[in-house]
Amino acid sequence: MKTQSRPKISALLITYNEIIHIREVLENLSFADEIIVVDSFSTDGTAEVIKKFEDVKLVQRPFKNFTDQRNFASTLASYPWILFIDADERMPQNLINEVLDTVSDPNAKAAYFMKRNIFFNGKQLRFGGRQKDKIHRLFQKEKAFYRLDLLVHEKLEVSGKTGILNNFLIHYPYKNFAHYEAKRNLYAKLKAQELFDNKLNPNPFHFYVKPIVKFIQHYIFKLGFLDGYSGLVLSWLNAKYVYKRYIYLKEIYHGDATGN
Repeated sequence: MKTQSRPKISALLITYNEIIHIREVLENLSFADEIIVVDSFSTDGTAEVIKKFEDVKLVQRPFKNFTDQRNFASTLASYPWILFIDADERMPQNLINEVLDTVSDPNAKAAYFMKRNIFFNGKQLRFGGRQKDKIHRLFQKEKAFYRLDLLVHEKLEVSGKTGILNNFLIHYPYKNFAHYEAKRNLYAKLKAQELFDNKLNPNPFHFYVKPIVKFIQHYIFKLGFLDGYSGLVLSWLNAKYVYKRYIYLKEIYHGDATGN
């Protein structure tokens, strides 16, 4: 419920082809004082659905990378608190209540992590490192921005103290294994550019050792095997993501050397 007795909240989303999620997430965010969506020219009807919500502001902008898009969206926020939600995330009522209580606290911290319960194929993933998943989602506009040196797996730079909310965000990040692999492929390309910007030149260690270590880390040490078949495939795809980032990095170097 919106109220004048607390600092106001701007809910932000960045989207591209989120037709499966967009209506439900906008309805979920109806408690916010404003909702702004920065869409990267979706082709699946996402923008058309957004336009049906009279209280939602839609801005369409080409996608460069996640950090650039999130920082741009933050500049559009009218209010002192920013709630950044992805289209595939949902806030249960207990988390909504906690957010409203948090921004009303005169001693509130500059930013807050939200813990996430991740679901895949209708089942919660409890292992493979996902049991510790948390991400900045609530912060004061004037006290945080996304680090410019990270193009993917973006992180918030916070001026002040950070807290962790008690209640969990629900996350539905992947429709199926093919969707997971497609998203990881995009991340690999952006990560390769990030590594290139940091002048990392790949060698056999990056191509052959790091992917194996990633698989063992997720599947064995982080107990991904306890998630059954999903844990096995997702651990393998995570290892493939590491391998692909260095393939793309090598291609960037080759293109740079040939003047392309």
